[in-house]
Amino acid sequence: MNTAVVISELKFKGVRSSGAGGQHVNKVSSKVELSFDLLASAGLTDDEKLRLNQKLSSRLTKSGILLLQCGDSRSQHRNKELVIKRLLEILKANLYIPKKRKTTKPSKAAIKKRLESKQRHALKKASRRKPPL
Repeated sequence: MNTAVVISELKFKGVRSSGAGGQHVNKVSSKVELSFDLLASAGLTDDEKLRLNQKLSSRLTKSGILLLQCGDSRSQHRNKELVIKRLLEILKANLYIPKKRKTTKPSKAAIKKRLESKQRHALKKASRRKPPL
């Protein structure tokens, strides 16, 4: 993923924020709406596009556009920074491929240690029982 290219392809829109703020909130469009066309991006390889399309299918529009909003701050510039950061985190998290787990078996020493521990435990329990008549 080429982050510089991805950032250059982003489209932003200023929207009026909801919530507390009084008169300020009614005058200023400080909330930022980011739209990223996943399928038309030049900053992603075909494999990355396919992977992101599958993983983010619930968050994409029908035309393959990812929409994010940020209205946390009263500053539009700060909201823009935050929404870009969120987008990059989402992309990195969904492009991460976990390592395949290699199946292993316990060593002979570990098996022996476990069995000896079980034997000691059984003897401890047996010594607490009433003796047979």
